[in-house]
Amino acid sequence: MFCIWRRRKVVLTLPPPPRSPRSLAARRVPPRRGDSSSSLSTGQLHLGPPLTCEDVMSGKKRTAKSAPAGKQPAAKLRKSAPTKEQEEKVERAGGWLQDLVMQQRSEEKEMKFNKKRLRVISDAEKMKPGSEGVLYWMSRDQRVQDNWALIRAQKLAVKEDLPLHVCFCLSAPKSELSTLRHYGFMLKGLEEVAEECKALDIQFHLLHGSAGEVLPGFIADRSLGAVVTDFSPLKEPLQWLEDVKKALPNHIPLIQVDAHNVVPCWVASPKLEYSARTIRGKITNHLPEFLTDLPLVEKHPHTATRTAKPIDWDKTLASLQIDRAVSEPQWATPGTKGGMAMLESFIDVRLKLFGSQRNDPNANALSNLSPWIRFGHLSAQRVALQVQRNGKHASQSVPPFIEELVVRRELTDNYCFYNKKYGSLEGAYEWAQKTLRDHANDERPFLYTRQQLEEAQTHDKLWNAAQYQMVSEGKMHGFLRMYWAKKILEWMSSPEEALSTALYLNDRYSLDGQDPNGFVGCMWSICGIHDQGWAERAVFGKIRYMNYKGCTRKFDVPRFERKFCPKNPPK
Repeated sequence: MFCIWRRRKVVLTLPPPPRSPRSLAARRVPPRRGDSSSSLSTGQLHLGPPLTCEDVMSGKKRTAKSAPAGKQPAAKLRKSAPTKEQEEKVERAGGWLQDLVMQQRSEEKEMKFNKKRLRVISDAEKMKPGSEGVLYWMSRDQRVQDNWALIRAQKLAVKEDLPLHVCFCLSAPKSELSTLRHYGFMLKGLEEVAEECKALDIQFHLLHGSAGEVLPGFIADRSLGAVVTDFSPLKEPLQWLEDVKKALPNHIPLIQVDAHNVVPCWVASPKLEYSARTIRGKITNHLPEFLTDLPLVEKHPHTATRTAKPIDWDKTLASLQIDRAVSEPQWATPGTKGGMAMLESFIDVRLKLFGSQRNDPNANALSNLSPWIRFGHLSAQRVALQVQRNGKHASQSVPPFIEELVVRRELTDNYCFYNKKYGSLEGAYEWAQKTLRDHANDERPFLYTRQQLEEAQTHDKLWNAAQYQMVSEGKMHGFLRMYWAKKILEWMSSPEEALSTALYLNDRYSLDGQDPNGFVGCMWSICGIHDQGWAERAVFGKIRYMNYKGCTRKFDVPRFERKFCPKNPPK
């Protein structure tokens, strides 16, 4: 799921969710006819067979058995007031979450922006008179609503009586990691962003090229007076930010807003944290201040005289020089609407299982939200708010879910932001580097090449099944990701090669790859990041060990193997 792939039982004390002016618990939202998201229904309110993972991902709806004609239940014949259960059934009709969230945003539209969420990158802090617009340079957070960076940009544009522009800089480097799976998901989400911007009289521009090359010229051509952008802790986006800063005129403010984390990365901690234990209290102490409602991005009151060029999205995707052998998975519908539908189904169907079954790869107990959060189609803050508010039927699952969504996930941003060697052995703790060096020449029980691992050609059926699921579906259960990465360490000639291979496979095939969660997940499994030393053994040294027998004690391994292990593996 999110964050590092380790699971621990943690008692997390949460602040009460912020209340809207009217009681949300008592509000009923009627279903909308013809809404495509209505195919997702609640698991707890119907009495049919349980939904499978495939049912949830494909949007199938569980139907309740109706009474025979002429034999309606007696309760329906009486004209009594609706019961609490009947009211909840009305509220939980498919599409209820989208309606509820829109209402919440509208009620909070006057909410103030917390300036601790931003940092000014440039020397200039105020706009120069005579500017013709404000620009939100969208990068990591690819959505319109629930986006603090866009909220800030609109507030600035309204204050200055200027039009608002949004741009995205599209580039596809020639790499094994540039795949149809990732670019298809991203562009379909951006197409939804462009449509929503148009409806709000906000100009959306798709620029082709790296930000440092194309953004300064675009800003000069449009006479834009300020640039607001979002935050990523990874080296490449930080380099884009530096390139743009150097190329911009000195009088144009460049403002960065952390729209990805609930607690801004630089507020949660000013330094590299050792583990979840050291950052948990810092984050939870800030939640009352930052885990708030988000205001509505409204129709912009100032129209641009020069509008954006139309975008042919199909042509754009077809023109990219990317690897099309890694196809788009069918279970994940890109964009904010698709993410909200998955969140709705999680709250209704799977959340009640999360607390007790999240470590079982055979159980359909995870949120499956990581791709939408990774691409910024969905706000983690919005997810946390709605799980707190609407997950009261599964109260035992809410604290561990928030622990993973907020504490563990934001710990990964902390690690990548404050440790510039996050993708290498040099980014590990000294004890881990030493123990891996000490055992680098140990005899391996099996040795595999990267190609053999990529094609799931090992002696281990469980590992092959996990790898095959990631290749075919773009996802892997969090518990199995730990086992999967640790076996790569055990089966490759050196820890450096193991880490490089794990990152390559994760970033190439996992839909939520190329993200701080992936870097930290591999570093935890192979290099002991955010972990401690364990009993010393061959190959692993003091790095935590996992084996096949241990997995059989956790879940039904043969069942998982039957489902995902390739029937005819490549020779």
